[in-house]
Amino acid sequence: MKKLIATVLILSMVIVGAPLVEAQTPQKKLLRGVTNAITGWVELPKNIYDTSVEENIVSGLTVGTIKGFGMAIVRTGAGVYEVVTFPFDIPEDYVPILDPEYVFSEGYTDTFVEENIEVIEVVEPVE
Repeated sequence: MKKLIATVLILSMVIVGAPLVEAQTPQKKLLRGVTNAITGWVELPKNIYDTSVEENIVSGLTVGTIKGFGMAIVRTGAGVYEVVTFPFDIPEDYVPILDPEYVFSEGYTDTFVEENIEVIEVVEPVE
């Protein structure tokens, strides 16, 4: 029981101590791996939506489903790999093995929002 508590405390400190800077570290690799292992399934609806917006709803439901299922497996597998190998400098400098690092990190664009957003100009009152 003491070993379990010690392990949980150490893992908690590692995860909480993960830096918020862009430098790649073992802690960031562990956090990235846990996040991708847990959220890998989000690739399925994301790819269905993206393909539907880019092409059409039929393509979204067919091609998007296939792409999403494949990417869900890839992202979840990459997450598990990064959790298992986080103490080791593999790949060099702990760089992410997937781009983007997370399901909805930079690199992902929501084309629906970009196409349908209205820019409202703020005008200050004249005195």
